[in-house]
Amino acid sequence: MPDEIDTQVARFREGFERAKGEIGKVIVGHSDIVEGVLTCLLAGGHVLLEGVPGLGKTLLVRTLAQTMHLSFSRIQFTPDLMPADISGTNILVEEEGQRYFRFQRGPVFAQIVLADEINRATPKTQSAMLEAMQEHSVTVAGTMHRLEEPFFVLATQNPIEMEGTYPLPEAQLDRFLLKLVVPSPTLQELTTIIERTTGAVHPKIEAVMNAEEILEMRQLVRAVPMASHVQEYAASMIVATHPESELATEMVKEFVRFGSSPRGAQAIVLAAKIKALLAGRYNVAIEDINAVAIPALRHRVLRNFEAEARGIRTEDVVQSITDTMPARSGGVLKV
Repeated sequence: MPDEIDTQVARFREGFERAKGEIGKVIVGHSDIVEGVLTCLLAGGHVLLEGVPGLGKTLLVRTLAQTMHLSFSRIQFTPDLMPADISGTNILVEEEGQRYFRFQRGPVFAQIVLADEINRATPKTQSAMLEAMQEHSVTVAGTMHRLEEPFFVLATQNPIEMEGTYPLPEAQLDRFLLKLVVPSPTLQELTTIIERTTGAVHPKIEAVMNAEEILEMRQLVRAVPMASHVQEYAASMIVATHPESELATEMVKEFVRFGSSPRGAQAIVLAAKIKALLAGRYNVAIEDINAVAIPALRHRVLRNFEAEARGIRTEDVVQSITDTMPARSGGVLKV
């Protein structure tokens, strides 16, 4: 490996661990969740955090914003929230006897946006986030307004209380690079949380990364090479999520209604490249693909009624793909 690339990889790992360490001053446990959020940020995608209330999802996002020299805003999604409340609107201004319309920016015009309880807003309002998440722009009254880079959306949702909520449409779910499920803390972690949150001392978070560094790290991620057989492995995994495919496992054929879109392959590849860099490698391995398959596909593979009735999780289906398909020469999937 050339010295220059070796240095870039080492700098990437150092920056990643530094940011993870600062977040760890406040967030107890959830190491995989923190790593997943940082992975989405450095891959140029967005992340969906799912978990019951009180697990620190909002605190995690706020702490992440504090570790970055980036602008931050929070949007609390409610049933009466309107699209203009997110993107902004034209307001009538009168100055020196003249009246004209001026665009008033909404809270989406920030580099880190927390979409809190995103499934509580109506589909019309949820759709206001689609253009921002995909195109990194907002169009109001026929005029397009670009969002400042890097632009990163972290959305949260509660999987238990469904009364008064609106399930996210598949088109919007597909725009989240990863879906991370936040677990309940262990006994030891809960004890540490009590010590940190009920005492007089509050940890001080320092900003350790700026926009320029994040954009440079994103360029390095995309420059990581991938061997043809590893790329074929990732593509085969996506094809295997479709029940009509020859690569589909028996579990997929029985319990899946629709498989992943090509965005699933993009998510797997980008996240796997970051996994490789964190391992000190400037190439992607099969194990990197397997490691990110579940968070990249759990919201892109749609189960059928039979799966829901029998309690088969999407994670179980994805795991069946990575576990049951034997490898042929070079590590490429074969069934």
